Amino acid sequence: MNTNGTLVRVDGVEKVFHRGSEDIHVLRDLHLEVPAGEFLALMGPSGSGKSTLLNLIGGLDRPSRGTVTVGGEQTGQMSDRHLAAWRARHIGFVFQLYNLLPVLTAERNVELPLLLTHLSRAERRKHVETVLAVVALSHRAKHYPRTLSGGEQQRVGIARAIVTDPTLLLCDEPTGTWTGSPGTRSWICSRRSTASTARPSSW
Repeated sequence: MNTNGTLVRVDGVEKVFHRGSEDIHVLRDLHLEVPAGEFLALMGPSGSGKSTLLNLIGGLDRPSRGTVTVGGEQTGQMSDRHLAAWRARHIGFVFQLYNLLPVLTAERNVELPLLLTHLSRAERRKHVETVLAVVALSHRAKHYPRTLSGGEQQRVGIARAIVTDPTLLLCDEPTGTWTGSPGTRSWICSRRSTASTARPSSW
């Protein structure tokens, strides 16, 4: 992934949703650059387009107009298959509503992105243990989401997002359920370099 100093570039992006005969313009002529290594917070009221922008940058959606370029690659020009593989390798998502699978334990939810890699079961387990320790949930590894508090579920979501050591971390109001958090910020975090000793060479 080639960054040339700028990891994310959004040029003239518009996003229009169609609801029956009504066109809803969520983003209009948006321009944004995110340098490699940047920590960026997007602030605004509900409905201002923060989540929509994160979805476009992360390849979960495509713009109605304009281009989104991440690491020198225009996501709008990728096939669905290529885009899915690209997301798995480079993007970590922390969702506002957790998006945990209720039938899987915390550790199994965290492991899910690693199933798309060539890591062995033992290597996957080691990565999962490491990130659960980072979010202070090692003691809850075998618990199901229904037995976790909202804050604990979000920390599982954060662990799942960072377990692959992604190039870009996109967080949609990641602390909205934590005590004392206003829950009005979305974050974009990018690594300064795409080279990392934490990423296994077998990917």
